[in-house]
Amino acid sequence: MKFQLHQIACVIALALSPAVNAQTKGPGDYASKPVRLVVPFVPGGPTDIQGRMLAEKLGQRVGQQVIVDNRGGANGNIGMEIVARAPADGYTLVIATVGTWAVNPHLYNLPFDVVKDFSPITQVSTSPGVLVVHPTVQAKTVKELIALAKEKPGQLNYGSSGIGGFGHISGELFTLMTGTKMTHIPYKSSAPSLTDLISGQIQVLFNNMISTTPHVKTNRLRALATTGARRSPALPDLPTVAEAGVPGYENSSWSAIAGPAGMPRPLVARLHKDLVEILKMPDIQQKHAEVGAEVIASTPEQFHVYLKTEVNKFGKLVKATGIKAAAGG
Repeated sequence: MKFQLHQIACVIALALSPAVNAQTKGPGDYASKPVRLVVPFVPGGPTDIQGRMLAEKLGQRVGQQVIVDNRGGANGNIGMEIVARAPADGYTLVIATVGTWAVNPHLYNLPFDVVKDFSPITQVSTSPGVLVVHPTVQAKTVKELIALAKEKPGQLNYGSSGIGGFGHISGELFTLMTGTKMTHIPYKSSAPSLTDLISGQIQVLFNNMISTTPHVKTNRLRALATTGARRSPALPDLPTVAEAGVPGYENSSWSAIAGPAGMPRPLVARLHKDLVEILKMPDIQQKHAEVGAEVIASTPEQFHVYLKTEVNKFGKLVKATGIKAAAGG
């Protein structure tokens, strides 16, 4: 009798233990509550747009609301730390970009490791950027912009989503390879930098195609070139920066989704399957293609290998360009 009571007590204790219960739950039990998708930038930027598009579809598949949680600040590091420290139960995920994943580790003393403290799920997409200027800028080609920048060193201001972000890296590469000087104006995300370019507060922007292309097509901005290795189907008549006068120039952005380190493999596999099926949907494919983005939908293992390669690559680039984090960053 005593042995039976002991067995019953053990079963009850096991059932009531949150830690054990979370680990023993299979992917079939997911999700029993809302899921949080952290976007480590303020609303309105490309990562936010993409995150909301995927969150809506993922919510339909898991049967729970997927809430986009914008945690802008520190060039994406605040949102990344929130996810790195979250329980590894699949209810807190992050979608972030190349700058946050691969550049920031070389600029900041981070309280987390981008490779070790996350469970890779998938690389979502890759996209070239677009070099745009305000219509009042007296440059209609890349060569004319180079000439103008040389004529007025430091007088042209170019914006970015922050130090080490895609726009900053693209701008530093451009000035390094052309022997020009422009003044970098960092913002908290690409959304306010785009707003300031449209209003004429800054003159130049190397920006993502997702949020920039619509303004090019309505002539609110003048596009000079794309930053990828080949022309973008979204703006097929626009040359690449390399074609337009800077041979060898190439820089593209990418985004990826991950959770905290230690997520159970079946759960990672479940989320990966859901997200890949979402990314293969015709409307999602079309929305990416319209802005020149290419859907990747890699496996967790492929993204893990790619991330390590990118971290190494941008470490060398940061050293070559001499980029430094902002004071206190």
